Amino acid sequence: MQTTLLRPAHQSRWTSAERRLTIGGLLAIGMSFGFARYGYGLFLPEIRREFDLSVSYVGIIGSATYVGYLVALLVVGVYAARVGPRLLVGIGGASAVAGMGLVAVAPNLAILTTGLVLAGTSPAWTWAPYSDAVDMVVARSRRERVLAIVPAGTAIGTAVVGPLALVAHGESWRYAWLAMAATAAAIAVYNVGSVPARNTVSAEPAARPATVGPRWFLRRRAVPLYATAVSYGVVGSFYWNYATAAISDATSGSAATTAMFWTLMGVAGTAGVLAGVLLARLGLRRSSALLFGTLAVAVALLGVMPGSVFAAGVSAILYGPAFMAVSSLLAVWSYQVFPERPTTGFSATLLSLGVGTVAGPAVLGLVAEEHGLRTAFLVTAALAVVTCAVRPARTAAFAD
Repeated sequence: MQTTLLRPAHQSRWTSAERRLTIGGLLAIGMSFGFARYGYGLFLPEIRREFDLSVSYVGIIGSATYVGYLVALLVVGVYAARVGPRLLVGIGGASAVAGMGLVAVAPNLAILTTGLVLAGTSPAWTWAPYSDAVDMVVARSRRERVLAIVPAGTAIGTAVVGPLALVAHGESWRYAWLAMAATAAAIAVYNVGSVPARNTVSAEPAARPATVGPRWFLRRRAVPLYATAVSYGVVGSFYWNYATAAISDATSGSAATTAMFWTLMGVAGTAGVLAGVLLARLGLRRSSALLFGTLAVAVALLGVMPGSVFAAGVSAILYGPAFMAVSSLLAVWSYQVFPERPTTGFSATLLSLGVGTVAGPAVLGLVAEEHGLRTAFLVTAALAVVTCAVRPARTAAFAD
């Protein structure tokens, strides 16, 4: 018999199930993005020294992790409605634990690469299924708020990994990865009890479409969503990949300064937990313009003043919360565009983001090679400015 996990929509108090799911989502996203995916970049100098990695092989690893991420997203989009969110979130936790564990004990390049690719798939398995989980567990009046809170886990994870990288020198980087794997295991166990196993009937169920085809994905309201996701992927991936290079150049390759920059960005990004308040106050349309405008300023600072440590710090403080809040914006926006199948629709949104993530470093890397890193940052900032004009449709929830 199917059961209802929602309380009446008018209920004002949070239930214990809602609180557990929200906390579990924050932890899971922090683990999958902050640890499993972005941790590689912070520890790359130590890993490169130990394994004598060439620049080209570093690029191969990066491409392989992106491909694994996109493949996992496709699988999630196809099977989410059949298997329910708990299994998918569990796979995400297991891939993070196994992947980071392999990296920590890797005796050779093959095992290292396998571990990094496996860990890199974790966000794809983990993030999108929370759209269905929230739809099942959280009262309708609080769903957008929870969807906006969960992505801020990335900032929390990043803020934790940054200081870890400061103390993990030489071979001790392996102990850091073991610690991250152990933490991921504890988070995965916690989520087994907080994420529902199967799709259930909500208090206000929406009709499920009989088939999901191209027309379902390409509905008119989805086009600006996809365009924004692609732009976000381009801007974000370029910044994550090249900001540390710009900081390193400005500080003569200081690993401590780079780690501090990463930590500052993560700590500032924890303000992303307030994204729900921003979206509720300004609506999706004005929030989108404000956030991409902030990203444009943050990116432009590294192009206008590439040698200034102060400018880099301001950039990190602006970029962290704006980047995290756009994640929340996409989650809420996608939920409103695809209310019938939240996880399937959000998987398509994340696939668009993934396309931008793959294309960003490649295309803008060529710009940097031909015209310099400074010009590439300014081009990226210009793209963020253009994205300010892409507007979500007016909706009842979080309307302007």
